[in-house]
Order: sequence, then structure tokens, then C-alpha cells
Amino acid sequence: MSNKTHSRPGRFLPALLSLITVFAMTAPVHAEGNLRNPDNKDLKDQGEGTYPVPYKKPVTEEITEILHRVRGYLESTTPTRIINKTTGAIITDFSKPVAEAIFEPSKGDYGILVYEMGVVHSGLLKAYEATGDRRFTDMTARHLQFFADTMPYFKAQENAFHLERANSFSRFLDPRSLDDSGSMCAALVRARLAGIGPDLNKMIGVCSNFVSRQQYRLEDGTLARKRPQASSIWVDDMYMGVPALAEMGHMTRDKTWFDDAVKNVLQMSARTFDEKAGIYTHGWNANNPDAPYFYWGRANGWAVLAMSDLLDVLPKDHPGYTKVLAQLRKTLRGISQLQSGTGLWHQMLDRNDSYLESSASAMFVYAIAHAVNQGWVSPVTYGSIAQAGWAGLASRINAKGQLEGGCVGTTFASDQVYYYNRPTSVDTLHGYGPALMAGAEMIKLLKNPAFEIQHRVRTYHYVPIGGKTDYREHH
Repeated sequence: MSNKTHSRPGRFLPALLSLITVFAMTAPVHAEGNLRNPDNKDLKDQGEGTYPVPYKKPVTEEITEILHRVRGYLESTTPTRIINKTTGAIITDFSKPVAEAIFEPSKGDYGILVYEMGVVHSGLLKAYEATGDRRFTDMTARHLQFFADTMPYFKAQENAFHLERANSFSRFLDPRSLDDSGSMCAALVRARLAGIGPDLNKMIGVCSNFVSRQQYRLEDGTLARKRPQASSIWVDDMYMGVPALAEMGHMTRDKTWFDDAVKNVLQMSARTFDEKAGIYTHGWNANNPDAPYFYWGRANGWAVLAMSDLLDVLPKDHPGYTKVLAQLRKTLRGISQLQSGTGLWHQMLDRNDSYLESSASAMFVYAIAHAVNQGWVSPVTYGSIAQAGWAGLASRINAKGQLEGGCVGTTFASDQVYYYNRPTSVDTLHGYGPALMAGAEMIKLLKNPAFEIQHRVRTYHYVPIGGKTDYREHH
């Protein structure tokens, strides 16, 4: 045998050490936190260790305090006044419009007619339902009264000066996208049915007409956009369109609204849901249907919120009910499997090296807890997932009531680098409404009489009362 087949000891040692170093730098590291579970009274128990976020059963009073913190912050940052944009002077004379009149800007990036504010109002309504505290709906009533008082003024301003997009009321005087109309439309209907604020049926008529009759669609009726690529489906639009259609069906009892809502959930899902991964890609382009999938967290959040909202009002005897419920269950299963060890979810759901993101996490906590409370999924499987998610989410709400770690506005993109490096900001509104919804639903979860929450073997067990364990054959 040739001597060339035998290497000197240590010949490849430098290369081996380099490989070990690279592996050590890239291998997952378990970063222990410094928080112990207060539900475990045995301080000497070495079998539990510590956590990066509070791993404990939530307390209703603590959740309520967090919700009021968020509400107070939003109250203080969303003025309802008209000012002269040149001088800053407050305008109180509505008899004659001036071209410089605008809504007074918020202290954050919080336009009071943007779609994100529609989610906030829906969250405030849910917080009121969970707590009975009218302070949660005071902000909604204030905003809606402001709309009723000022819409004629801005309509007169438009007639006089033709400002188009520079008109503060342009989203409802001349809606041009689902972002202008869908989310706020659903919130206006919900407030109307709850008796909160003035009757804004004219605004409801404008926004619902846009969603149902004016928004661009594919040939089969699926809601779509002409940007960034022609004939694109954004999973975001499941929320921007479906809840508005669903709530119109709820309000009018006209089945055609429900039919349209169900059709859009199923047809969007057929093009964007990855059956193998159990989650949605962000978008789909008719001219490039085989493009790579990018599993952006918040897009999946919008999807589960939309399906949850639809099921809340869709008659159970509607032929699409079981199909939408099955789609929601598949998605919640896929999402739950990707929860991180902090309770939060990643910006790119399938990429653990992308950052932990708050707005999508809030949406997932709400959707999972709500599905448990509605009996759509088993508390045995999903109760503790919602609980752990709330622990992570609550750690992102600071003393001012700001939500930290929320991704800013994001387009349908074609590369991971874009998604990975989207900034986060407390001034982006996307996560505030879902955070209110998540907290409200967690309060309902804690009070749900259908199960008992037990702490055993250092973890939490949601034990059904009455022996019901298979939720697939129910609801």
C-alpha cells in the first residue's frame, strides 16, 4: 500500500478546527432566561430551569392592565381635530372649507382612517366585550363621531379644491384600494351593530360597494391587485376584503355577501396555501405562478384573522362553513408548529434566523385562543400554545403601552433579503389592534367554563370538563 494513503497526525487539524468553529457559530444555542415559573412553588426544583419570558398562567387583572396601557397610549396619540396644515391652527368653523384643512396628524404613524385603525377599533370592541369596561369603546365612539361631524366639510373641500389624495377624507370620498376600505368597513359595521358611536351607514355603503363591486379581481372573482406585478394575490387581502364581506352578510342577512367571502377564502387559499408546510406564502402572481414561496409571518396572521372573523358570523348551515373551518384548522396547526421558544413567531415563519416579530405573533395568539374558545379546536392541544404566545407578546408591550418589535408596512416581494431586513418600530400600527384582540381573547380563555387549566409536571394542561376531547366531529 502506498504511503500516500496515510496522513501524518494533525495534517488536517487546522481544517477540522475551522469546521468546528463554523459549526459552533451556526448551530442553535439554547439561551436560558432568568425567569422562573411562579406557579412552581418548589424553588429547589432543578428539573424546570428558567425561561426568557414569564412562563406562567396569565392573570386576568394583569392582562386587563396591559390592555388599558395600550388603550391609553392610542388615546393619547390619535387626536380628532382639524388643523390648518400651514399654520397649525385648529379649525372649528366648518361653514366654509379651506384648502389647507387636514386631520391633525397623530403622534405616531397612526392615520385615523387607515386600515390598521380599523383593526384597532375591532380590538377595542373585543376588549370591551371581555371586560365590560366602556373606556375601551370611548376612543371608537370619539373617532366615529369625528367622521360624522367632518365628512360633509371634507366633501365640500373636495368639491371646491379637487385635492384628491391630499384630502384627509379621500379614502371614503374616493376609495381606490382594499386598504382604503375593507378593514375600516368591517369595523364600522361592528360598531353599528354594537351601538357604538353614530350611525355611519353612508360610509359603510361607500366602502362595502368598493370591496364588492369596484376592487380589481381575477376572472374567477378572487380579490387581486395590479401591483407590484399584474394580477397578484396578496394573502393580506384575505383580511382587507373578507371580513367586510362577512360583516355585510351579518348586517343585511343577504347570503350573497357570505358566498363572496367564502369564495375568496377558498380561492385565495388554493393559490397561496402550501399544504406540505401548512402555512401561506405571502403572494401569488398570475404571470409567474411557480415563483418561490416566502412565508411572511404577518400575511399568515391576516389569513387566520380573516377566517376567524368569517366563521364568527357565517351561518353554520352555509355550504362553505366546514370548508373554511377545515382551512383554518390546517393553518393553525402549521403555525403552531413554528412557534419559537419565547412564545413569539419569526418574521419569516420557517426561518429561525429571522427576527421575532410582534404583530404576527399577536394575530396568532388571538386566532388560536379564539378557536379554542369557539370550540373549533381542542383546548388540550392549543390552550397552552395560546398561553405561551401571550407570555411572549406581553413582554413586547412596554410601560408606555407601545408594542415593540412590530414589522413596518411590507409589500409583496420576491427575495428573502427584503423580508429579513424590514425595520421594526413602535410607530407602526399593524400590531396594536391584534394585541388588544389577543389580550381580550386570553381573558375569555381564562374564564372559559369548558375546561380547567392545570399545572402539572412543570407545564400546563387544558383539561376539558365533561370528557369532550375530539373537536373534529363538532362545530
